[in-house]
Amino acid sequence: MSSVSAAPSGWPAVRYETLPWTGARLTNLVPRRQLRRIQGPYEAAVVPEIAARNLALPTEVLTVAEEAANEVARFDADLGGEIAPFAAVLLRSESAASSQIENLTASARAIAEAELGVTGKRNAVQIVANTRAMDAALALADRLDAASILAMHHALMVDTEPEMAGRWRTEQVWIGGGDLGPHGAQFVPPQQSRIEPAIADLVAFIRRDDLPVLVHGAVAHAQFETIHPFPDGNGRTGRALLHAMLRNKRLTRNVTVPVSAGLLTNTSAYFDALTAYRLGDPAPMVTRLAEAAFAAVVNGRRLVDELRTIRGGWNERVTARRDSSTWRVADFLMRHPVVDAQLLTAELNIPPNNVYRYLEPLERAGVLIEFTDRRRNRAWRSAEILAALDAFAARAGKRRLSG
Repeated sequence: MSSVSAAPSGWPAVRYETLPWTGARLTNLVPRRQLRRIQGPYEAAVVPEIAARNLALPTEVLTVAEEAANEVARFDADLGGEIAPFAAVLLRSESAASSQIENLTASARAIAEAELGVTGKRNAVQIVANTRAMDAALALADRLDAASILAMHHALMVDTEPEMAGRWRTEQVWIGGGDLGPHGAQFVPPQQSRIEPAIADLVAFIRRDDLPVLVHGAVAHAQFETIHPFPDGNGRTGRALLHAMLRNKRLTRNVTVPVSAGLLTNTSAYFDALTAYRLGDPAPMVTRLAEAAFAAVVNGRRLVDELRTIRGGWNERVTARRDSSTWRVADFLMRHPVVDAQLLTAELNIPPNNVYRYLEPLERAGVLIEFTDRRRNRAWRSAEILAALDAFAARAGKRRLSG
């Protein structure tokens, strides 16, 4: 096993141990030259214990982290009186951005339709699952432990990979390189027997109360991604854990600040910061998360302003009595821009026979568009809200929309 090293900050670097490769048997279909490269021992990471480690960061890093935390808290407080319209849409936007970091891309329309069960597009379905994981993370924020992390992962993966959902991995994984073995990988996380002790140490670190919240969250996130405890879904689960920490430490109380949308503006810097962390320097990760928080607040405020403008425009265009449930439907569209009669009945307690009566004024004003073109199981979407969500994603750095 290689010796322990540390960066000038005093934070421990990942060390490595040499292990025999006992992966899947290779066949004669693998060229001999390639076979030589993927046989023999390999090196896997051994993550350092950090539960009681002193964390020293440059003053300028601590300053930018504090300023970013203040902006996040202010954004959260400003929306405190308007949770219903914006909490759901910000959570969904954060989930989509977190998924996009993993190259899972879908339009706002595809995501909303997947929520309703109208479409089965794989990327959209996985993004909806990520929203569930974020929901689970926030619900479990008061008791962050190993079981909570497993529950977040289960919510994320249960529909697409049920056999691995909510279970620590039981085999070696690696990042980059080829599919046949860890030799030549960009990073090889710890061998599976080390996962549970490393997670226990991480949970102990998360429970500390002597660190600035954004700094605390950045380091915990980087440590989680270094442990890489699952076969798949580590990035999305790790960012859900970050939001659970922000809620647990009371930096956010009302809404999910779309930090992943800020990370999307420079994913290369994000991955470089993870590499620096593994070399013993947590400062780049703290800085990157602070920069992402600033970008998220700016983008999030613009999205909220656009949604408020859209909703105000409906007041001028829609003709309905003030006490009509049409307005309740209009408010609901801010949270769920794709709806059907069943959803409105369940969420707003509108009798099924009356739903269409309240939808008609919205259709007439162009607020809603029916897109199913069928007599039964009809569904409607708000093109304006969906366009605002796609614009938010584009500003965050999303380059391509599918669906």
